[in-house]
Amino acid sequence: MTPESCLELLKMGNNCFITGPAGSGKTYLLQEYINWLKKNNIKVAITASTGIAATHLGGVTIHSWSGLGIRDDLSPYDLEALLEKKYLWQHFDQTAVLIIDEISMLSSRQLDAIDLICRNFKKPDEPFGGMQLVLSGDFFQLPPIVRYGQDSSFAYTAKSWKEADIKVCLLSSQFRQTDQNLYDLLTAIRGQYIDKNHKDSLISRIGISMSSVSPVRLFTHNIDVDGANDKELERLPGLINEYQSVHKGNKNLADSIERGSLIMPRLRLKMKAKVMFIKNNFEQGIANGTLGQIVGFNSDRLPIVILSDGREVTVDRATWTIVEDDKVKAEVSQLPLRLAWAMTVHKSQGITLEAAEIDLSKAFTPGMGYVALSRVRTFEGLKLIGFNEASLKVHEEAVIFEDLAKKIAFNLTEALKLIPKSRKTETTQRFVSKSAIAGAKLKKKISAHLATSLLLEEGLILKDLAKKRGVKIETILTHLEKLKEENILPDIKHLKPANNRLQTIHKAFFKTGSDKLSPVKSILPANFSFEEIRLARLFLD
Repeated sequence: MTPESCLELLKMGNNCFITGPAGSGKTYLLQEYINWLKKNNIKVAITASTGIAATHLGGVTIHSWSGLGIRDDLSPYDLEALLEKKYLWQHFDQTAVLIIDEISMLSSRQLDAIDLICRNFKKPDEPFGGMQLVLSGDFFQLPPIVRYGQDSSFAYTAKSWKEADIKVCLLSSQFRQTDQNLYDLLTAIRGQYIDKNHKDSLISRIGISMSSVSPVRLFTHNIDVDGANDKELERLPGLINEYQSVHKGNKNLADSIERGSLIMPRLRLKMKAKVMFIKNNFEQGIANGTLGQIVGFNSDRLPIVILSDGREVTVDRATWTIVEDDKVKAEVSQLPLRLAWAMTVHKSQGITLEAAEIDLSKAFTPGMGYVALSRVRTFEGLKLIGFNEASLKVHEEAVIFEDLAKKIAFNLTEALKLIPKSRKTETTQRFVSKSAIAGAKLKKKISAHLATSLLLEEGLILKDLAKKRGVKIETILTHLEKLKEENILPDIKHLKPANNRLQTIHKAFFKTGSDKLSPVKSILPANFSFEEIRLARLFLD
């Protein structure tokens, strides 16, 4: 599918999953759509499954935005606690579109939990609360990180995925790999039809020397990365220049920017240090992942970096921000550099490297070898330390899913061709209008009992109210009591107990002369429950 066809589907308000090989332009397409949404005044929540991916789009992690945190699912008590948080109501209020990037690292349980949260903050009867859901990622890349003994299913197996009727947009373009042989190898890995020629191509890169640029060493573990970078820096002569990151705005949000990104809180540089840019600077022709070497420092102690093409650039501080409602909530400023002798495969996901040195003999999970190899543009940018065939394995589920995705994307493309342009325009305008109306309605939904109040209009009984809210009946009764206390309890005649039982309970209240439950329960027959007594108490004058 072309990016243009996918963009058409998005602008018509469809829930979509944008996927495709590494370097196929998923992030670029997302940014194009985000720009269109903002131009049309449609409020969008920009999130990702990891902090690094979130910084690529200027967003936050879905775990932070939704309140899910480090959990895989939610108990009724967890959900109740979230619904009491005013800042979460502010996150959901007016939001019409929810974007989640790097969906491969989100498990099916987590996606279902996010769906539950969205329904409780927005519209209970609609998937993800009625927001447009835009997912992006590649299931051939790194899988969800799960605790021992828990389900590691990919997000597309989630119940919420099926209910959301997600349209799969498989991009067929290729913007990263400029080497046909490398592209063929990566395609073979995705299809798991690797032959001797592919293996020979890889083996030929073992131990080769690179004269034009020194490669970044990709490790599977952080401890190896830190050790390699520190060791190389100490080998260099001369004094160290140190730079601290600076935080502004909300402390927790600023901390989350730093934790979930490639930003170095304490960056130590020397002459001849090998560095990598961690932020795009299109004016200077620098991309996230561009390599260079420190060749000097100016009078303000700013580093001067020589790039592989011979250009010298002076590197000033850059800023990473979290913006909500066009207001900067938090920001972190730091030099957009990090030491680049080594980094983890995990943190390399989403960036393009000019050259990489990889030990494929140490890949320990399916997809890791594919992620590492797809970081470079050409075979000339690849140096191997070791290789084993297990490193070329990917998840079997990913292969099956992509075969299905190809058929779905083809059918979608053909179906789009049959839709008249006037109808597409009309559908897009309807989506823009609906989203704008949702954004204009500033609903005062700041507490759990008010959220329950909204459902009372549907005429649900206690059991169904509790099920929809994901809480216990006792909690619903607490909400009703709070609504009555605040004199805003809606009509609940449909919840009234049978007349004879209601009268019996009311007589017991009058007899005890108290509104306490225990004295009333003690003089009633055993078949009267505390729940029924609490409900009847709501109908006392």
